[in-house]
Amino acid sequence: MIGRSGNPTLSDNTFERQQSQAGDKVMTIDGTVHRTMITLVLLLAGAFSSWKMYFDGENVFPFMIGGLIAGFILALIVSFVPRTAPFLVPLYAVSEGLFLGALSANYEYVYDGITLQAALLTMGVFVALLLVYRLRIVKVTENFKLGVIAATGGIALVYLLSLVLGFFGVSIPYLHESSPVGIGISVVIVIVAALNLVLDFDFIENGARSGAPKYMEWYGAFGLVVTLVWLYIEMLRLLSKIFSRD
Repeated sequence: MIGRSGNPTLSDNTFERQQSQAGDKVMTIDGTVHRTMITLVLLLAGAFSSWKMYFDGENVFPFMIGGLIAGFILALIVSFVPRTAPFLVPLYAVSEGLFLGALSANYEYVYDGITLQAALLTMGVFVALLLVYRLRIVKVTENFKLGVIAATGGIALVYLLSLVLGFFGVSIPYLHESSPVGIGISVVIVIVAALNLVLDFDFIENGARSGAPKYMEWYGAFGLVVTLVWLYIEMLRLLSKIFSRD
């Protein structure tokens, strides 16, 4: 995942170094929440646009692929150059929204009602984990971070391998299947994606506590939205596997 608190360039020392350059304009939790809301609104605007075009009978494939590529490139730039976040995160949100809307519309066409269920489950998991984090039921220790980051990296490598093998007509067993094992794999991936939200909450809180510069509010919002998008897509995949067994 891009923009993680597990990123070695985003340690507490990084916050301290940037604080001396930021003066009195520092990152706050409220500010990050506002930036997150703006980012989500822009993402939804892009998603509704491609969704409407799909059900109006228009060809949304160019918007889907274009949004995916543009979103990936913008995410890389923001990840490695956080100062660009205030300018590029809104563009990322719109691009990712175009991709997400077209993808969701394809799933909705095949499985009626799946997108609403996936969205509700995603928001339910978000609220539940935010509550768990605020009540300190889950403590974000270094071992917890390493475990989540290692699991996330493993999933990313499996997906990359699946993509490469797909060009040669080879598929990884169970990964895309609707068998009990395939559903179990999707459940595990959903859990890992959800636990990344806890790392996002911790990153935002540490950034505000350390007096990170104001532009890091956009960066915190970026990381949180990236995780929410991933979690939503995995919810779609899981539900589609379950629906296909009916």
